[in-house]
Amino acid sequence: MSSREVALAVVRDVFPASGSERGAQEALDYRSRKADLDARDRAFATELAYGAIKMRRALDWYLQPFLGERAAKLPPVIAEVLRLAVYELVYTRADEHATVFEFVNLAKKHGHKGLVGLTNAVLRSFLRERPMDPAPDLFEDLDEYLGVAHSLPTWIVRQWRAQFPDRVAEICAGVNAPPQSAITVNALQTSDEGIAKPFEDAGVQLLQSPFVAESLLASEAAFVRANERAAAGAWFAQSESSAMPVAILNPQRGEAVLDVASGRGNKAIQIGARMNGEGSLVCIEREARKVAVLQERLDEAGVIAAIVTGDATTDLLPASQRFDRILVDAPCSGIGVLGRHPEARWRKRPDDGARLAAVQGAILDAVATHAHEGAAIVYAVCSTDRREGAEVVDAFLRRHDFSRGLIPAAFEQFLTPEGDVLVPPGIDGRDGFFIARMERRQ
Repeated sequence: MSSREVALAVVRDVFPASGSERGAQEALDYRSRKADLDARDRAFATELAYGAIKMRRALDWYLQPFLGERAAKLPPVIAEVLRLAVYELVYTRADEHATVFEFVNLAKKHGHKGLVGLTNAVLRSFLRERPMDPAPDLFEDLDEYLGVAHSLPTWIVRQWRAQFPDRVAEICAGVNAPPQSAITVNALQTSDEGIAKPFEDAGVQLLQSPFVAESLLASEAAFVRANERAAAGAWFAQSESSAMPVAILNPQRGEAVLDVASGRGNKAIQIGARMNGEGSLVCIEREARKVAVLQERLDEAGVIAAIVTGDATTDLLPASQRFDRILVDAPCSGIGVLGRHPEARWRKRPDDGARLAAVQGAILDAVATHAHEGAAIVYAVCSTDRREGAEVVDAFLRRHDFSRGLIPAAFEQFLTPEGDVLVPPGIDGRDGFFIARMERRQ
């Protein structure tokens, strides 16, 4: 299979005409391996597939004048062929005639003669007429324009405008740019200096995060992905935004710390490394599959922790057990990390934030009784939906004897009027995050 055929197969896996959907990364890994693509061809297939998935709304806008009512009647595979072709023509440095030739040939493999003729006619008309890019005056309002131009659901654009009224256009552009790559250094095994040489030898730059002591920004994401396994816990891939909650929690040696919804354990390893084997760490994770990965990674990293398997909305711990610091990295809508998952924007729903807020509040309620007087709870979600952020925190503070705590000065640029941290998605390649620090009154 060629790169374009692989890209078509990936898009069809993500948007199947029937059957279950796949994630873009899973589909790409499977299809590239099956086709035995070399690194160069895989990179091209990735660019086409991910681009056509992300830019789906914009591509349909470009195609509409050439398809009209026929768009609704096209076989799904031919519609995907046309989207991929237009993506290559609009967003890459394409050899235009070669692009048309290759995608018409793909149409021949998947459609009858009439569909092949339609594909050829649409693409040649597209080249001949060179349609203008989306412009604000062509739309009812600015959010509709931004939604089409940057290929996002309009409700997401409106949600970002409510939170970041002066930066919404920058955010929409940013989530379509390559996301920032970062690693977290495990001080139990190595130091910044200890890991620098392999990166330097590969020409990969590492820059210290201004927000998180153990986070280094890497100039080459592919190198990070290719070498993370070999690092054997000395460092691991973790976005700068995802590392911020532990920096705000600021666990100390000798303390008792609870990590709720630990997942694969990135934040648990951060906490354990900061504690340097002094004190106690307890992790709660619901999914047995993730628990197995969590235990393996903690062992590899040299972090000692007790793991409790269960639903964090219920009280899983002895009533008398208390902690000095509690991290709640709650399940959320993931609106803040749309840029890392090309299909995600099309799978989110406007009511996700309201639905998940109930779960998030229940988790905070369950852990609140396990906080010492004066203890800190840091609540974090990779979402910028206010329903999952400030509104969850405000409701929790009305129910419990806690108040908002002080945030380290390094995060001042992200502070909201309420005193929480809100990181806008896409700006400087960062993920969107909401982080609040709450302290139990003494």
